[in-house]
Amino acid sequence: MGIVSGAVDRFLEAAHGRGLDLEIRRFPEGTKRAPDAARAVGCEVGQIVKSLVFMADGRAVLALTSGANRVDVGKLAGLLGASEVHRATADEARRATGFAIGGTPPFGFAGAVRVLMDGDLLGHEEVWAAAGTPDSVFRIPPQALREAAGAEVADFRE
Repeated sequence: MGIVSGAVDRFLEAAHGRGLDLEIRRFPEGTKRAPDAARAVGCEVGQIVKSLVFMADGRAVLALTSGANRVDVGKLAGLLGASEVHRATADEARRATGFAIGGTPPFGFAGAVRVLMDGDLLGHEEVWAAAGTPDSVFRIPPQALREAAGAEVADFRE
């Protein structure tokens, strides 16, 4: 588990640095897709936080998106004032965040990454997000997530 457990440890260190004591749950069958994660933890798909990395004019942006929603790339570009926005490749996402796609947590990156948050997540008492690997998740009140991630709430959904 070397690299994988290292990713969870790095995330937990970032969480502790923000004053958060999170319980990580592991699911060997994986929680990479929102419906899989919702089924595994026993919640609604809308409570799953998809941490989606985009490149906007060459700069990484993280879109924390409700599992029930999809990102409108045009809206995202408009919010960012970017002329070109695309979903990050696996290499771009890992370089920007230090984590693999499917396990990207909402915070804890080595460098600066702008974070936008889907306002629909705020309508839930708690949400579930990746904890550094495709098989690890944690729950958190959405307002606490917004604060920990330094996220700007915005409408970028289809």
